[in-house]
Order: sequence, then structure tokens, then C-alpha cells
Amino acid sequence: MECQPQWRRLCHGQENTMFRKVTLASLLVSSAVTLAIATPASAASKSDRAREAIAAAEAKLQTAESLGAATDAPRDTADARAALAIAKEDFKTGDREPAIREAIRASALADTAIGIAQHRKNDAVASARDAQQATVEAARDQVAAAHDQAAGAQDQALAAQQQADTAKQQAADANARAESAQQSAAASAADAAAARSAAMLAAQTPPPAPQVETTVTTRHPASSHHTTRTKVTRRTTTTTTGSAAAPSDQVTTTTKVTPQ
Repeated sequence: MECQPQWRRLCHGQENTMFRKVTLASLLVSSAVTLAIATPASAASKSDRAREAIAAAEAKLQTAESLGAATDAPRDTADARAALAIAKEDFKTGDREPAIREAIRASALADTAIGIAQHRKNDAVASARDAQQATVEAARDQVAAAHDQAAGAQDQALAAQQQADTAKQQAADANARAESAQQSAAASAADAAAARSAAMLAAQTPPPAPQVETTVTTRHPASSHHTTRTKVTRRTTTTTTGSAAAPSDQVTTTTKVTPQ
């Protein structure tokens, strides 16, 4: 019988109760045999007392064998069976007193075998219980270790997920920067292409001629009247006077060139 830790006291009580019952039964049988032997002849004959003693010894021997006494206490069991056999043989031959004595000795040997068998059974039950408790504790430790490993694996998985999320975000940022750089490069290329086009157009178009502004001022001494004419031409300079100046007239010519 195996007991769980919470039922250990109950199992001990049951084992002790069983042992007490067996012992009490043996004592009752022994007492009955003793009383049968001590009973006066008027109450029971020697034959009856011998039969009772033999029956009690045989019952005890069966009890001992049912408890495993043949294995746990083989010598006492064998001696009890031998004494019982002698008692039966003496009874058959009419020797009532020797039959009673051998039956009582067989009962005592059976009692000893019962005690040994019960003690070893209790020891076996206790050993099995201790082994079971050790197994339960080992299994509990294994479960705890498995839980710890699972928790560690879960933490590692969470850390790996966080690292993956960080790497993903970094990759997204890098892609955004690369796209922005690509757009900037495209804009720069477009600006460069526009500049090259403008430069080529400017190279193909001749520059405009410079603007020349000429101012002619004629002063007449005889009067304060003077005439000023201004003409703007490109590439050439033309001076126009209203009439031939008198020898005494003072003519001043001013030319201004403005590049285009």
C-alpha cells in the first residue's frame, strides 16, 4: 500500500491498526488455547482441547503465510509448520498431552513469524513511501527547472523580438534617408541639366551689341543759344549737327558706351 504525503499519518494509523488486529487475534487464539488447556476435565476433554489447540495453531500459521512469513521468516514458519504436523500426528496416535504442547509451540512460532512478517511489511511500506516521496520531489524539481528554462527562453525570445523590431526600424530609417538622398540627387541632377542647357543656349546666342550714346554740344559765342543733340546707336557712332558751325562756334562731342 502506497500513501501520499498528506495521507501519511492515516496510513501509519491503518498499518498500526492492522498490526494490532493481527497481534490481538494471535493473543486471543493463544489465550483460548491456554484456557482450553487450563480448563478442568469436566468442562472439556483432552481431545477437545487438543483439537482447539491444533486449530488455533493452524489458523495462526495460515495468517503468517498470508502475510508473507514464508519469505520474511522462513525458519520460524517452517518450525511452526513442523510443530503443527507433530501435534496432528500425536493427536492421531492418541497422545493428547504432547499434541497440545506441540500445538501451543506451533502457535508461538507462528506468532513470531507473524510479527517478523508484519515488521518487514511495515518497513517495505515505509521504504516505498520514502521512494515515492523522493520521486515526487525529484519530479517537482524537474518541473520547476523546466518552468525556469521556459521563462528564460521566453525572455530570450522577447529580447530577440525587440532586437528585430529595432533593426526593422533602423532599416526603415535608412531607406527613408536613402530615398531622400536619391530625391536630392535627382533634384541636383535636374539643376545641373538646366544649368548645362542654359550654358549651351548662351553659347549659341551671340551677345548683344553695346549701346553707344553720343552727345554733341554746340556753343555760339554771339548768343547764349546752344544746341545739344543726342543719338543712341549700336556698334556705330553717328554725330549729327544741324548746320555747319561757324568758325567761331564751339562744338563739344560726348560719347557714352553701355555694354548689353
